[in-house]
Amino acid sequence: MTSRVKNRDAEPRRSFLRGLGTVIALPALESLLPAAETDGPPETARKAPQRMVFVFMPNGAHMADWTPVAEGSDYALPWILEPLESFRQDLLVLSGLTHATGTAGPDGGGDHARALATFLTGVRAKKTFGKDIRAGYSVDQIAAQHIGHHTRLTSLELGCEIGRSSGNCDTGYSCAYSNNLSWRTPNTPAPADINPRSVFDRLFFNVGTSGDEARAQRDLFAKSVIDFALEDARQLKAKLGNTDRRKVDEYLSSIRDIERRVKRIETATATESADRRLQRPTGIPHDFGEHVRLMADLLVIAFQGDVTRISTLMLGRAGSNRSYPFIGVPDGHHWLSHHGGDKEKQIKIRKINRFLVEQFAYFLGKLKSIKEGERTMLDNCMIVYGSGIADGNAHNHDNLPVLLAGNGGGSVESGRHIRYADNEPLMNLYLAMLQRLGIDIESVGDSQRPLPGLTA
Repeated sequence: MTSRVKNRDAEPRRSFLRGLGTVIALPALESLLPAAETDGPPETARKAPQRMVFVFMPNGAHMADWTPVAEGSDYALPWILEPLESFRQDLLVLSGLTHATGTAGPDGGGDHARALATFLTGVRAKKTFGKDIRAGYSVDQIAAQHIGHHTRLTSLELGCEIGRSSGNCDTGYSCAYSNNLSWRTPNTPAPADINPRSVFDRLFFNVGTSGDEARAQRDLFAKSVIDFALEDARQLKAKLGNTDRRKVDEYLSSIRDIERRVKRIETATATESADRRLQRPTGIPHDFGEHVRLMADLLVIAFQGDVTRISTLMLGRAGSNRSYPFIGVPDGHHWLSHHGGDKEKQIKIRKINRFLVEQFAYFLGKLKSIKEGERTMLDNCMIVYGSGIADGNAHNHDNLPVLLAGNGGGSVESGRHIRYADNEPLMNLYLAMLQRLGIDIESVGDSQRPLPGLTA
């Protein structure tokens, strides 16, 4: 039976399609809004929700091919960032930002673990590989605490690489630091889900017995999640105008396409020889690019249905040594990052950097293709892409590679390269982002002030 949630803070009402154990949140549909909510200027009558995403890349970047030469709006994207040319006006390249809490200080080695543990917390992680881990509250979880009640999932943590949760992973630092970007409390990380099927089920199946029953029936009869809600969808579409009917059809087609891709991957991995040692759990794509794009598509679908507004995506764990033979780089990423000035290694590093940026461009393209009133979904996002290390060889935590995509519903003036003075805390950016979400907070981590210059 189709149901709706009450409008909150001028946000669009959401409809749900329900079936056996399933719940499919739909995009905002104007046909179901009361007349009073569709009158007036689009920006006030149909206010879209604002989203926040943090995408982490491991091992820093080849900064010579990352950093634009010119500042302001008249700048050229360097080689690594060229795949983002179509999104120039949706992008801020932020140079000069620093994570002082990631530096060695008295703790010595372990820069990769510190780089990840501090990336969203701005707090120096306690050096331990025991149970007494301690970092800080990550900015995504601070946002989730304030606005997560608006959505079914307060936040969504995604990843693309297997990692351990305990043991010594980096010169005396717990694997918890090397494998978790999001921290619900200083002692409790929020592990990333790397399995597309698991994420899909979280988005579209109720938790509990009915959800388990639905999954069992889906597997038995090879049904799609859409099949459980077909009657509900038919009744709903009878009430909709042509534009909303088309929107629902396109949305459900996207869900079905993602589900088919997930099933195809599961089938492929399940047919591997039983005595072959797998490099990933069943259901994880062998093609890394496909894995990243599938997780990005799941996140976009979650945003469309307003299932969540806060997310993190780890492209790799701290110190990732993944190889990239499909782009001509059979060497391990971490090993290459210790290039020692070797030109051949640096060329390979920048190839990896560009490939990861290409996947980010795919994500942005999906967001930009979705209209929300007079804007796009990308317009209603603030998306950070970056790393807690600048150059992997130097292990430095200043002048970090950081991008901000989207314009936060008009609160950010994008299309520029901004160079900040040395040692401007990265947490200043996060504080500014939280405040743009309407969160009344004076500091986060080692922030000193909201980052200036985001609105010219």
